[in-house]
Amino acid sequence: MTEVWGSPRPGAGEIRQAPGSPCWTSLLAHDLEAIQDFYGALFGWAFYSPGPRRLGPYVRATIDGRDVAGLGELTPGRRLPTAWTTYLASDDADEAAEWIRCSGGTVGVGPLSAEDAGRLVLASDPAGAPFGVWQGQKLTGAQLTGVPGTPAWHELVTRRASAVAGFYRALFGYDVKPADAARSSRSPVDSPADPDPGDHLTLQLDGRPVAAIRGVGAALPRERGPHWMTYFEVADTDAAALRVVELGGRVLDPPHEAPAGRMATVTDPEGAVFTLLRASR
Repeated sequence: MTEVWGSPRPGAGEIRQAPGSPCWTSLLAHDLEAIQDFYGALFGWAFYSPGPRRLGPYVRATIDGRDVAGLGELTPGRRLPTAWTTYLASDDADEAAEWIRCSGGTVGVGPLSAEDAGRLVLASDPAGAPFGVWQGQKLTGAQLTGVPGTPAWHELVTRRASAVAGFYRALFGYDVKPADAARSSRSPVDSPADPDPGDHLTLQLDGRPVAAIRGVGAALPRERGPHWMTYFEVADTDAAALRVVELGGRVLDPPHEAPAGRMATVTDPEGAVFTLLRASR
């Protein structure tokens, strides 16, 4: 799959992410050890603890020694639903947090420092979709893309794309384009199951699509609400979906063909939703 967001190519060193680029994805789970077993078996991830754990137990997932995602453990007793969180790069997390508060969004956590890795904010957009803001220091983002087990794309699923597009455009300076104008980038923005294939927008930086917003109206799952979806690259979507079930997860949307490739939407054993993608070549 062509690179669609700002992480370095395999073999490249750390680079500063362009503000607005999806740079990191992280999951907070109730049972960190069990969820490591699931994703390790599914994606071949290895794990290590990056150091002091001011924010609680946390590990980074790696492939060939390169960071690709993060897994943390929720505070015992907090029965919050688990979900993957997309982090958008920023040069100034504090300024971004203030802007979010003044523009109809909500800041739930931060700004605060995650040791020397960077500075973070956890927020929700005006429609209620949670997302993160990351000001990278020692960790600027995922170090590997384009291989199985790595994040391949990030898409906001909401009721009406136009209702939140202005919020993200003003926050990060995106060029917002209709989805069909970016089909040549092979971004998974058009699915045959979509109830309104016209309510799709792509978020571009420097003429390159980095993420998408998909409005699904009443088809938005009530139990999840607006949310950012992480797509993970896999070698074989059908085999990966079967493996999800074997490991205790569920398949919500069976493998099917889409413009970007073959995909399936699944959950891990705690219910966190993500999409498997075998990208078109």
